[in-house]
Amino acid sequence: MKCFWALVGRNCKVFFKDKGVFLPSLISPLILLFLFIAFLGNVYRDSIRSVVAGFEISEGLVESIASGWLVSSLISVCAVTIAFTAGTVMVQDRVTGARDDFLVSPVSSGTLSLSYFVSTYIVTATMCFFALGAGFIYMVAVGWHLSFAEFVLTVADTLLLVLFGTALSSLVCGFLKSQGAVTAVEATVSAAYGFLCGAYMPLSQLTEWLKNILMFFPGTYGTGLMHLHLMGGAIDAMAEEGIPPAMIAGMKEGFDCTLQFFSSEVPVWTCYAVLAGAGAIVLGLCIVFNLKRKRKE
Repeated sequence: MKCFWALVGRNCKVFFKDKGVFLPSLISPLILLFLFIAFLGNVYRDSIRSVVAGFEISEGLVESIASGWLVSSLISVCAVTIAFTAGTVMVQDRVTGARDDFLVSPVSSGTLSLSYFVSTYIVTATMCFFALGAGFIYMVAVGWHLSFAEFVLTVADTLLLVLFGTALSSLVCGFLKSQGAVTAVEATVSAAYGFLCGAYMPLSQLTEWLKNILMFFPGTYGTGLMHLHLMGGAIDAMAEEGIPPAMIAGMKEGFDCTLQFFSSEVPVWTCYAVLAGAGAIVLGLCIVFNLKRKRKE
């Protein structure tokens, strides 16, 4: 265990000392949050007002709902994209030959692979909680409606999303053998994942066939959980301003707080089960491929 934690600490230090990787990973969530606020904030505010057309709703509540959507979308994306960035340490060691150096020492291949996984999880969680902290500051500034339970569930959702992102990153990066391949994968994931998990645009605004396809992606369920726990309190507060329950339910469905799978509502426990199950399956695949790689080594 001492050797294992020494490797985990070493991998984390390698990431944080590489300013060319660490600083962009640190700043990117803040830039993304700023872009959300500057360019998409008004779009979401107008969408909220259009749902409750004919009823009066305070601007503070509109801001609170919109901020919950923005922050939940940000964390949903960062939990996976940052995991791919943190996973570059494993590929760099393979490129530079450091992995081979470790393997000629009394370090097993399984211990080394597990150290990469744990260090990637720690780095990704650290960066995501930094982004979540910045998001909470923004939410407090515009209007805070989160209960303590929703706060705790948001933290739990983040940890679960990071676990899924780390497993996915470990599986993909395990096949990469060059820095160019890592850069290409990172660019692809950063460009596509936000759309595939429903973070950039509510699923209700997509065509029915595309919406049903995206419901087969585990990340969609994680994004739905984040939306529910960061927006749910503010949407429920609409009842205090005289908004009918049916309209509140429509708001939750329209902003993906409640997900529909082929016209059937998906329970919250199912979202957790799908996300956790997908993470377990991907992690199992990582173990299988590592065992095959160990035989070759």
